[in-house]
Amino acid sequence: MKSETLFLIGQVQQISGIPIRTIRYYESFGLIQSLQRTQGGFRLFSAEVFKRLSFIKRAQGLGLSLQEISEILQVYDGGKPPCDDIQQKLKYKIEDINKQIDDLLELRSELQGLISDWHSATTKPKEIICPNIQK
Repeated sequence: MKSETLFLIGQVQQISGIPIRTIRYYESFGLIQSLQRTQGGFRLFSAEVFKRLSFIKRAQGLGLSLQEISEILQVYDGGKPPCDDIQQKLKYKIEDINKQIDDLLELRSELQGLISDWHSATTKPKEIICPNIQK
């Protein structure tokens, strides 16, 4: 019987490029698991950890939170394909992004209006700090 190759946390860091502190945090959050510990107490991970870390990194890049990633991995660990769950979460992300874009466009318009009506103060105001933005 062939034994599985196990990796120390430092090796996982070197191969994945993810800092040890982050790997420990992911483990405490339940996103990854060490299989066992050495006699000295060092974590040992299977090669499966690289697949999970790659997924976590990509999902974060798409704007998913660690909580959302945890929910997806729970579906996966339960033996079901999580792709439909991921699609739904990404649709919600698009809605959030569209709302943020609308809010930013509104803010830009307000800022442009302030700048176009800007008046330099010749004296220090007494009741307000800057009359241009505290009208």
